[in-house]
Amino acid sequence: MTTTSQDTASGRDPGREGRDTLLRVDGLRKVYDGRDVEAVRNLTFDVRKGEFVCVVGPSGAGKTTLLKCIAGLLQPTSGRIVLEGDEVSGPRPGMAVVFQEYARSLFPWMTVQQNVELPLKQKRLPRDRRRELVADALTAVSLSDVPDAYPWQLSGGMQQRVAIARAVAYEPHILLMDEPFAAVDAQTRADLEDLMRSLWHRLGVTTLFVTHDIDEAVYLGQRVIVLSSSPTVILDDVAINLPDERDQLTTRSSQQFAELRAHVFAQIRRAKHERGAP
Repeated sequence: MTTTSQDTASGRDPGREGRDTLLRVDGLRKVYDGRDVEAVRNLTFDVRKGEFVCVVGPSGAGKTTLLKCIAGLLQPTSGRIVLEGDEVSGPRPGMAVVFQEYARSLFPWMTVQQNVELPLKQKRLPRDRRRELVADALTAVSLSDVPDAYPWQLSGGMQQRVAIARAVAYEPHILLMDEPFAAVDAQTRADLEDLMRSLWHRLGVTTLFVTHDIDEAVYLGQRVIVLSSSPTVILDDVAINLPDERDQLTTRSSQQFAELRAHVFAQIRRAKHERGAP
């Protein structure tokens, strides 16, 4: 097993920094006003163009806070988030976000096609181009046969596919995913994990995937960033040296997978028994 030896207090890797970096989180700190709660203490890491990076940590470790700061939905107390060379100060057109609560993110009075097309209208794309992108996205998530259905007529897994299709159709430079498969059953979750690997290979979109599931993180990612308990710092940045071609049976039963899982699990246990470093 190989892990990166980044400075665990800062997450820095001098060899990686500046090399096709798409996203840079630099000294991020977030304190919630009014509650005096320091959710995130000192996070520094980068994501290269085309990478698939997973983030794991104990419950309450600030994973969602981190993602909302990156998405421009929360303002950092200090530190910077830089996307494609520009500091993030609010929602950016090059980002798409998929949340865990997929049912709440879809409009029940709109059809599948209308839900996927909505953000494309906000980009003021021509009608023909919108329809082309929607059709391609629905085909990519195996929903090309239900464009006229309504979300409430679909299963939970299919609704999440609609949310993913909407994000893909937007043609984002970076895709942010906040525990997107936590609310579906195990079989559907496995299918959606394989869907994400397939879409990532096909589209090459940079992906930052937050999850509480260690197995999922190891299965999906090229790297796994392990967060400490709140106030959050980076405990480890693990290189996932599994073969690029993965499947649910062969990959998860391999010795490499078991070793990587055990390493990340040990770090999570450590996180539960330690506070973030000052």
